[in-house]
Amino acid sequence: MHADDGIHTIDTGFVRPGFDAAYLIVERGHGAYIDCGTGFSVPRLLAALEPAGLSVADVDWLILTHVHLDHAGGAGALMARLPNARLLVHPRGARHMIDPTQLWAGASAVYGEAEMQRAYGELVPVARERVVESTDEQVIDLAGRPLRCLYTPGHAKHHQAIHDTRANVCFTGDVFGLSYRDFDTAAGPFILPTTSPVQFDPPALHASIDRLLALQPDAMYPTHFGRVEDIQRLAADLHAQIDAMVELARHANDSPYRHELLVEALTVLYAQRAAAHGWRGDEATLVALLGTDIELNAQGLEVWLDQERRHASSH
Repeated sequence: MHADDGIHTIDTGFVRPGFDAAYLIVERGHGAYIDCGTGFSVPRLLAALEPAGLSVADVDWLILTHVHLDHAGGAGALMARLPNARLLVHPRGARHMIDPTQLWAGASAVYGEAEMQRAYGELVPVARERVVESTDEQVIDLAGRPLRCLYTPGHAKHHQAIHDTRANVCFTGDVFGLSYRDFDTAAGPFILPTTSPVQFDPPALHASIDRLLALQPDAMYPTHFGRVEDIQRLAADLHAQIDAMVELARHANDSPYRHELLVEALTVLYAQRAAAHGWRGDEATLVALLGTDIELNAQGLEVWLDQERRHASSH
C-alpha cells in the first residue's frame, strides 16, 4: 500500500534540506504527526495539512519518538495551533514537555545559548492535561488505524518507535540510525548509528534494532531522513558500526587527545563505509554532510566511556 498509505514526509527545514523530517499520518479525515522538528518548523507542519485534506482541528495526536530538540523542540508551539490534539510521549520525556527548562539547559550545555536561540527558537510548554504518557506496546487508535508504541532505548532512555501496523512500517526516530539521501547509491541507502549525548547504551541499541527487525516491516521512517527499505542489510550495517564505534572509543579512551582521535577515527570509518557503498564524494563533502553527527557521536561515545569507568570503579 506504499503509494497511498497516507504517510506524508515533511522536511522541517532544520539545518539543511533533507536533514530532519516529521511525518503526518492521515486516516479517514484524521491526522497524527510523528515528531515535529523545532519551533521554526511549525509553519511547514501546518502547511502540510491542507494538501492532505485536513484542518488543524482534524489532528488527533502529536507523537514524539523522543524529546531531543530536533524531534520535539516545536511541540509546544505546534500543540498551541492544534485545538483537539494530544501529545503522546515516553514517561521519561513527559515532564520536559510540560516544563522544558531542564531540556533547554541540558541542550545549551552541549550547543551554547546563542546556537540554541538560532537553531531551535523558543521552547513552549505543553499543558499537562494534554500530555499522555505512553506505555510499552500501547496502541493508539487513529480513526481505526492502530499505531503501536515500542520502547526502544539505546539512543536515549526516553525513546520509542511507532509501528504503523496498517502500512507495516516503523517510525524510528533515531534508534534505526541516520540515512541521508545524499549518500544513496545504486546499492541503496547508506546508514550510520547516532550515539549523541548523553544516553548511548550499546547493548540496548542492538536490542532495540533487533526488536524492530523482528516485526519484519516493509520500510523504516527515520527522522533523518525519509523512508528506507532494504531493512535487513541496513540493520546489519548498524550492528557492525555500533561495534566498530565502541571499539574505536575504547581504543582512544586513555589518550589526552581522546576527542580529537575519536572525531578523526569516526570520519575515517564513515568515509571507508561510504566508499565501499559506492558513494563517490570526497572527504570535504562527507564532513560537510556528517560533521555535526561525527562531533555528536564522538561526544556521546565519550559520555558512555566515562559512565563505564564510573560504573567499574563503583564495583
